[in-house]
Amino acid sequence: MEAAPAARAANADPVNAKPRFNRRVGSIYAKMMLDSSYKYFLLLLGAPVNLFVFFVYWLRKRNDSYRLLLADTRKELLASGYKDELKAEILEQLRQKQRFFGAAVSPEKTELLAVKEAEGKFQEAVHDAAEQKRIQLQLVRTDFVGTFQDLAERSWFLALSFIPGILMYLLMFFYSSPYLKYIFERCVMALFVIVGVSIVVFTILYLSPMNPAANILGETATEEQIAQFNKIYGLDQSYLVQLWNTIKGIATFDLGKSFAGNEQVTETIARKFPITLTLTTISLSLAILIAIPAGILSAVKRNSLWDYTLMFIALIGLSIPSFWQGLIFILNFSIKLHWLPATFNPQNALSIIMPTLVLGTGLTAAIARMTRSSTLEVIGEDYILTARAKGLNKRQVLLKHAVRNALIPIVTVIGLQFGGMLGGSAVTEKVFNISGIGSYIVDKQFVPDIPSIMGGVVYTAITISIINVIVDVLYAFFDPRIRTKMKQY
Repeated sequence: MEAAPAARAANADPVNAKPRFNRRVGSIYAKMMLDSSYKYFLLLLGAPVNLFVFFVYWLRKRNDSYRLLLADTRKELLASGYKDELKAEILEQLRQKQRFFGAAVSPEKTELLAVKEAEGKFQEAVHDAAEQKRIQLQLVRTDFVGTFQDLAERSWFLALSFIPGILMYLLMFFYSSPYLKYIFERCVMALFVIVGVSIVVFTILYLSPMNPAANILGETATEEQIAQFNKIYGLDQSYLVQLWNTIKGIATFDLGKSFAGNEQVTETIARKFPITLTLTTISLSLAILIAIPAGILSAVKRNSLWDYTLMFIALIGLSIPSFWQGLIFILNFSIKLHWLPATFNPQNALSIIMPTLVLGTGLTAAIARMTRSSTLEVIGEDYILTARAKGLNKRQVLLKHAVRNALIPIVTVIGLQFGGMLGGSAVTEKVFNISGIGSYIVDKQFVPDIPSIMGGVVYTAITISIINVIVDVLYAFFDPRIRTKMKQY
């Protein structure tokens, strides 16, 4: 019976009656304004809302009690002659310094320096004295962030500002969750990487001594034909204009037509990229299934026959050139044994076996060696000895404690290798006549076909950036220390 009056009293309290959500919005805004990496994005994305808040803040500041207190404090200090005392003291110090160093400075210049320095110290003294009075009188100082927090506690403000400030509120939503903030920051970093790759690749192609028009039209092309070619494809424009058009095309998934073949670059990449991605994904999956158990077994059976055998095989896998391995596979399994087709055919599932094995060989070897090294490092830690001392069997200690903590460097290697395979599978694609993105970039770079190369490189970079974001998320999944840091920052 006593709880009901207490609840009614809490609801009657204007502070407790304010919606918790509104206060949450204000607190997130205040926290982001203290974060220099988010502050300016917050102000920019919510420019209409922030302008209104600033107008309200300006109106309130005109009648702010602290502003009046500041003015009264300034008058008191001026009336007491404190500013004149400061000026006289500073003027005497400057004259003594000049006499000591023998500097010849005019009295007028010395006077100006003294006035300027005295004004700065006087302003500091006014603010310090006013702040002390404000604390004694318990006055609330009006500021921009406080004005937003006060407005955010009014539901009408959030309702009216939602549409013009939707991007700002979306950014605040990502910031409010540690996990979303972690993923959002990695996505933003990936975006900067993609833009950086675009600029670097385009700049290299732009500075290349090769002439696309002359290479495509041939030696018999006249200057008028070359000039017309450059005009059609925009090669006669300045560097900045061409760069802007390229970045805009990447952002809108429209890179125009290729120089050679006059085909839409985006459509061509859409046809060629899936086979490269499929080939790489299958190779990576097989490598993980084989390499991680082999690396763990090698670490557990350290310095045994198993260890020496598996690591010797891994060393061979790292040492074999992919083009040579592909040719050996074709010679034996296609020409001699007639088991598998020598070239890739989308209609024949067997034709993907050899390219997958060639790509996966080096990847399997690299992951296996890293798994062994990381597992050996972990199983020597004190917490592993503690787990064994508690009576846990070897399998529990290995799987729940050792392998889980050893996965961080393994995941890193897998991500890096996957990215390298996406961009470095051109040799394998050439050997097995696969029309993928790797061989496409190699064919186009000798023209150089700028739109085609930019499309292949940039969209490969996009895929690699997405993989890196996934790897960063997996870090947090496997390592609780990272999750703890995510909640703190």
